[in-house]
Amino acid sequence: MRDESLAFLKELVAAPSPSGYEQPAQKVFTNYAKPFCDEVVTDVMGNTTGIINKKGKPVVMLSGHCDEIGFMVTYIEKEGFLRFRPIGGIDAHLVPGKRVHIHTKTGKVLGVLGRKPIHLTDAKDREKVTEMKYQFIDIGAKDRKGAEKLVSIGDPITFVDELQHLSKDLVVSRGFDDKMGSFIVAETLRILSAKRKNLKSAVFGVSSVQEEIGLRGARTAAYNIDPDVGIAIDVGFATDHPGMDPKESGEYKLGKGPIISRGANINPIIFELLINTAKKKKLPYQVEGIPGGTGTDANVIQCTRAGVATGLISVPLRYMHTPTEVLSLKDLETTATLLAEFILTVTPKTDFIPK
Repeated sequence: MRDESLAFLKELVAAPSPSGYEQPAQKVFTNYAKPFCDEVVTDVMGNTTGIINKKGKPVVMLSGHCDEIGFMVTYIEKEGFLRFRPIGGIDAHLVPGKRVHIHTKTGKVLGVLGRKPIHLTDAKDREKVTEMKYQFIDIGAKDRKGAEKLVSIGDPITFVDELQHLSKDLVVSRGFDDKMGSFIVAETLRILSAKRKNLKSAVFGVSSVQEEIGLRGARTAAYNIDPDVGIAIDVGFATDHPGMDPKESGEYKLGKGPIISRGANINPIIFELLINTAKKKKLPYQVEGIPGGTGTDANVIQCTRAGVATGLISVPLRYMHTPTEVLSLKDLETTATLLAEFILTVTPKTDFIPK
């Protein structure tokens, strides 16, 4: 991966962006995308969109959500400890003993998720998951007054973990779901900007918000843009590690290319064009069958207004919704290349009505 792209990815995943608090990540996206977009705009929901060839036809919308799972401060105890609630789906198993950052108006405050020592825990309690309503964050405050000088009710919280290399190709971080989708949107725009002479479509690359709490940003973005074609970029379940059953979830491996989805949520013409593009450009890919809705931005894009020809490309990800998500940098590059080459094949004459 080019050095500038890797630096962008690192900055993007480091920026705190729990659902509803995506502005730090959107600033990173905007600063990176501006040099190769005709314009970059942000709407009232917080969606940020890079636009190339605005008057082209058809209108193609890309959507990768930049919000990550996290927590929110909901109560401060008189002793100064913080109570919290999750933003998005977080496994309560993973929380105790972790370090977190509470993001305030003036900066970030370090906290730890405390837990009673194992020596003092009853044997039967060791086998139970401590519900989040019984967990707490220690920020070192002496009392409520001291804590309130540092944090406020409603402040968002993220795990401390940031990007590191497991190998030359595999990297680990919190928030790859789905900041890597925003990353791929920006990279696709960068690739297309160098091939404008061959571009017929108008391209709206959206770094969408609030996906983790109900696909909310993509819904309003798609209504506003009114695209002819919409492609969602998200993470998919890698099944190449212990505990996963390919017979149940499919066989998807890191480094083997993006996962191209097929099913009711996917326009069959787009599916075939993506497959044909991958074959023609000799790009590795994997195929996933999803009988119903995909639970991604593709769901709401497809049913916008009178309907949108929709596709979904997923990047295989290990350990989804944990602070230690793992993916392949090569898969990110392949996905951006595939999307750019696909868009270059689309013209005003391309018919997306299923036959």
